Amino acid sequence: MSDQTAASQPPAAPASAVNAARRFVAEHGRTGRAVVQYLGRKGARVTLVGEDGALGDVVVADVATGEAVVAAVEGLELTGWDLETTAQVKIGPRHRHRMAGR
Repeated sequence: MSDQTAASQPPAAPASAVNAARRFVAEHGRTGRAVVQYLGRKGARVTLVGEDGALGDVVVADVATGEAVVAAVEGLELTGWDLETTAQVKIGPRHRHRMAGR
């Protein structure tokens, strides 16, 4: 297989990441939104927003792999931090304390 052919094929979504995202969607509604963010050498974070506003995440090797995970999960929509996505997020007091380092 040539390098060009290998580069044009999308990466395979890791089963563990797909299963985690499927569980999240099942536990937090039938649909959800996903934002894939580059993390540098560590890879990419797929931030999941459930129908009920819950947050979750999965870390994968790179952005393309994150997009492959989203594509593999029925009911999960690839999006950005747009108005609809941010409005859907519901952050409770416990999560706010954790983000504040308390």
